[in-house]
Amino acid sequence: MSPNLLEKASFARSWDPKVACMVTLTLVFLCGAAAGAVAMNFGVHNRLHQPSFDTAIGRELYFSRMKHELNLTPAQQEQMESILNDFWQYYRTVLSESKTKVEQILDDQQRIKFERILQERQPRQ
Repeated sequence: MSPNLLEKASFARSWDPKVACMVTLTLVFLCGAAAGAVAMNFGVHNRLHQPSFDTAIGRELYFSRMKHELNLTPAQQEQMESILNDFWQYYRTVLSESKTKVEQILDDQQRIKFERILQERQPRQ
């Protein structure tokens, strides 16, 4: 063996096991982060997390799925769309009324915080 290779081999053996473990864990973490970033870049996240059903895109996806999976006739499609629209309108009304009731029991500072919390939880369209 050449002296340079012997130096490298002896250096690798002289690492503290704790340091070697930390370096290995750090490299594994960084590889996982890189793989996650690549997956997000290719849109894997969007396929795993469909839009909320109460958004326009979510409603369309849900309705398309119902049409396809249930093999609905045109008359059934029309009825299903009407029923789902009624449901979504009811859902929106309940949310709005509940928000109003909650806001009535809060003081000004709490209302501001509550509004911020709701904004953070807004589904992406």
